[in-house]
Amino acid sequence: MCLAVPGRVIDIGERDGTRMATVDFGGVVKDVCLEYLPDLRVGEYAIVHVGFALQRLDEESALKTLELFAELGMLQEEFGDPWEQAAQFGGAPEPGTPHPEDVPREAAQQ
Repeated sequence: MCLAVPGRVIDIGERDGTRMATVDFGGVVKDVCLEYLPDLRVGEYAIVHVGFALQRLDEESALKTLELFAELGMLQEEFGDPWEQAAQFGGAPEPGTPHPEDVPREAAQQ
């Protein structure tokens, strides 16, 4: 699922002619395009979807939403390691984990 997540702008700059921000989503930091909100400032919150800041949000609403998303595990779902998530939900081993047939029998019995 792809969520629109509130985040706090911690830095603003320009990359290849595009206004960009570093945004903190409750501990997860990502780069975000500010073309739709050109007047957004450091310290303000915005709703971000697929890497674009779409709407300014007040701090109280942003923090409540982030807390709820964290409680529901939605931040991990949105920003977590996809390999780890696949292993958890699909029963597949994480990358780099040897296949059981590749482990010597003596080591597997320990």
